[in-house]
Amino acid sequence: MKRAAIGVRVHSGWGAVVAMAGQPGAAEVIERRRVEITEPKMAGAIQPYHFVENMEIERAEQHLARCAAISEKLALAALSEVLKKLQERDYQVVGSCILLSSARPLPSLEKILASHPMIHTAEGEFFRQAFRDSFARLKISVTGIRERDLEQQAQARFGKNAARVQEQIAAMGRTIGPPWTTDQKTAALGAMIVLH
Repeated sequence: MKRAAIGVRVHSGWGAVVAMAGQPGAAEVIERRRVEITEPKMAGAIQPYHFVENMEIERAEQHLARCAAISEKLALAALSEVLKKLQERDYQVVGSCILLSSARPLPSLEKILASHPMIHTAEGEFFRQAFRDSFARLKISVTGIRERDLEQQAQARFGKNAARVQEQIAAMGRTIGPPWTTDQKTAALGAMIVLH
């Protein structure tokens, strides 16, 4: 089987998922998609911490738990489908990368809800956790890389070829077409770092 890795860049309620294979400088996008991990009809699903900001803690925890269960279920279903498609094409996923923001530990729910910037941080982590838990259930190792450290990690992994790898990833959009934004490019670079 050929080796592959998956990179994910997360937003509120969805993630850009890119699977990569090949060698540095000869990388290939073998799967990419936007994975929605919220129930559109569920109130407060896309911004769960904003939704519970003024609730009593017990109700807030219950809502967050319901949202988390649904998000993980949807992420697991989508990632399972990606894995199945890749296995049918003779690829074995050897790891995954989830791009992180600051990667600081979160305080208690009370402290999160008392700080609007912390609510945004918590929501990012909330949706990353859905992907992280899904990869764990699929027995795929997860590497978290802070976005601001991507270039440094690429340099450490690829040495003098780092710039060429990043240029190749940036240029892939011309051949594979849209969407090929920062979401897909950074997810692809994270996947290549994990792959090698």
